[in-house]
Amino acid sequence: MTDEIRWLSTGEAARQLGITTRTLYRFIDEGKLPAYRFGRVIRLQETEVHAFIETCRIAPGSLVHLYPDLVDTASTASDTEANRT
Repeated sequence: MTDEIRWLSTGEAARQLGITTRTLYRFIDEGKLPAYRFGRVIRLQETEVHAFIETCRIAPGSLVHLYPDLVDTASTASDTEANRT
């Protein structure tokens, strides 16, 4: 017994990802997301879309560049503490 592949249209895949179809096509063109052309139709495997979602997961602590004030404050506080000892 084999698992049947569930194919998604570009519209369905874009909705699952929460992006526009234009962004989806860019991801496909850049090789970030595998897609398949059947004649004039482009389809994506649902399992590959879910795998792509997992690769986009943000690791905790990786967004510190978005909060430069907190990074400066933390380093200043640790520098001040080091100077006290």
